[in-house]
Amino acid sequence: MEMTSSEIWLTIFLVGIATFAVRFSFIGIIGDRELPEWILRHLRYTPVAVLPGLVAPLVLWPAATQGQTDPARLAAACMAFVVGYFSKSFIWSAAAGIGTLFLMLWLLG
Repeated sequence: MEMTSSEIWLTIFLVGIATFAVRFSFIGIIGDRELPEWILRHLRYTPVAVLPGLVAPLVLWPAATQGQTDPARLAAACMAFVVGYFSKSFIWSAAAGIGTLFLMLWLLG
């Protein structure tokens, strides 16, 4: 089904309003208030929940290899996980993953 240009613009407008409403609900409405402890406790886990969802497709189905799982990317993900688990530091985990990826790509050609 092909959309007309007015339907496309209406969709863009509605998505923009929805995005604004979601952000405004946190920033505009409750931005200057103290949040309850139970909300803060749940918000602590947001990066832990989002980051694997962003990284997993890049590791398992990388565009660089036309969607084929690559040993270099798997090794880099495993190294980043191990370093992150023991160091509890995102910076060291990311550095280990990046370094392992570059090393494995160099070694494997």
